[in-house]
Amino acid sequence: MFLKKLTDKKKVQSAWAMYDWANSVYSLVITSTIFPVYFNSVTTTEERGDLISFFGFEIINTVLYSYSISFSFLLIAFISPLLSGMADYGGKKLFFMKIFAYIGSLACIGLFFFDGDNLEWGILCAVLASFGYAGSIVFYNAFLPEIALESEYDFLSARGFSLGYIGSVILLLLNLLMIEFPSSFGLSDGGQAARWSFLITGIWWAGFSQIPFKYLPDNPYGKKVKNSLLLKGYQEIKKIYQIVRQTTVMKRFLAAFFFYSMGVQTVLYLAASFGDKELGMPGDQLILTVLIIQIVAIGGSYLFAFLSKLYGNKMSLIILVFIWMLICGAAYYVASTYHFFILAFFVGSVMGGIQSLSRSTYSKLIPDDTSDHASYFSFYDVTEKVAIVIGTFSYGIIEQLTGSMRNSSLALGLFFMVGLGFLLLVRLPKQGFQPIIDIKNA
Repeated sequence: MFLKKLTDKKKVQSAWAMYDWANSVYSLVITSTIFPVYFNSVTTTEERGDLISFFGFEIINTVLYSYSISFSFLLIAFISPLLSGMADYGGKKLFFMKIFAYIGSLACIGLFFFDGDNLEWGILCAVLASFGYAGSIVFYNAFLPEIALESEYDFLSARGFSLGYIGSVILLLLNLLMIEFPSSFGLSDGGQAARWSFLITGIWWAGFSQIPFKYLPDNPYGKKVKNSLLLKGYQEIKKIYQIVRQTTVMKRFLAAFFFYSMGVQTVLYLAASFGDKELGMPGDQLILTVLIIQIVAIGGSYLFAFLSKLYGNKMSLIILVFIWMLICGAAYYVASTYHFFILAFFVGSVMGGIQSLSRSTYSKLIPDDTSDHASYFSFYDVTEKVAIVIGTFSYGIIEQLTGSMRNSSLALGLFFMVGLGFLLLVRLPKQGFQPIIDIKNA
């Protein structure tokens, strides 16, 4: 096992967790707060309202944004399994992680040039940023079982998410000051400040990524590429697929994860749009709402890691999903900014917990005697990405058909309900399971 060869495990684990610090600013600034508000602002006019033209097609601006997120994750869902197989066979997890991180960070920088008149450019950069973020996470997550003991998974996963929340809050506060007081930063108005926040986000992401890039093990199992990396990548992912398909506990957990992720990720990406359109909240209040979610989520990550130590991962996840169901029901009746703030507090309390605990729980299901961690995690990440595609698309289409995001929120509650049903069927082992297929000879 490679873990035994680590001479400075704590330093490597700290470096690994710093990637959450590096890339979470994208998730907060670009997908959850400033960019959605900025996008709605620059694409709404007095003449046409929220109706825009995209490559000649007439569409509502928030619906287009939902669809663009769906497309980016659908794209990564198609290619990440093959790339993961190639990464495992050739020992190139770190290489692929770097490629996607740089694509995402450069796309964030590209958003600096989006001013509303070049809509297609803005959507292209938003899609590429989402593509880079999602792609890098596949390989980042796969390092967890290589650099920690199983008993360390829950708290190390929580540590990563917590650092991500802290770092993103720090940058968001800076960006918020720039938007509220642009003249103090030598900027003309809040719109220009918002564009500068996109630029700074890209630089932050690329810059702090150098820490994990320096300390994470590069090809830790000493694998060498002999020929046809593409073909071997396909064979590698096919082999792991056979194991996952015939392992009941993994199938049921991924089914549960699929359905409740539809709800979690859709809330994460579209909460600001909900407050903007349904409640008419100004941009600063929307950003404050997301700040509440981020700050509370720091404690939530560790709280549910602690609860999992006391009561097990399954019970902790059941509690989390049940709370999410109640949140979706409550969202339908939110009538004021005050109510929205209260709801944001409860979202934050379970957001960090369900994300970190899902990652660590899946890590515990990966066989101990394998080096194919990226291939295993590709199924986890593809499950999440397809869930985001269906979740955000469903949210958008329900809004388009019914004219209200409140109805979309009720639909998310149904996703959580189905996820809870599958979760109740999962029998998580106390220790990592051994696959029913011989990995070495599969």
